[in-house]
Amino acid sequence: MHRILIVFALTAGVMLFIFNSADWYANNAALPRYCKNPLQTTMIVEEILTTDAPGDGKKKRPYIVAAKLIFLIPQEEGEQIDHYMDRLRQRISEACGVAF
Repeated sequence: MHRILIVFALTAGVMLFIFNSADWYANNAALPRYCKNPLQTTMIVEEILTTDAPGDGKKKRPYIVAAKLIFLIPQEEGEQIDHYMDRLRQRISEACGVAF
């Protein structure tokens, strides 16, 4: 029983470290990448979420970059797109020091 508790504590500690490291990376390394042109990025995110063929006939790179932002700040279950976009803009504003 004692060994199980030690393994559980170590596993919980490692998982906590990984989650905290991922959160730090998202806030300090990944999100600041979107500070260059946050308005364009949020417009592309909205297009990705609302259209059937986003970026059809356009350059793909901005859409790939915006899709990474959707991964970093995912839409919550049942969250309306307008609320998600407001939350996304707020997170970018906090990370970049810009206002929308």
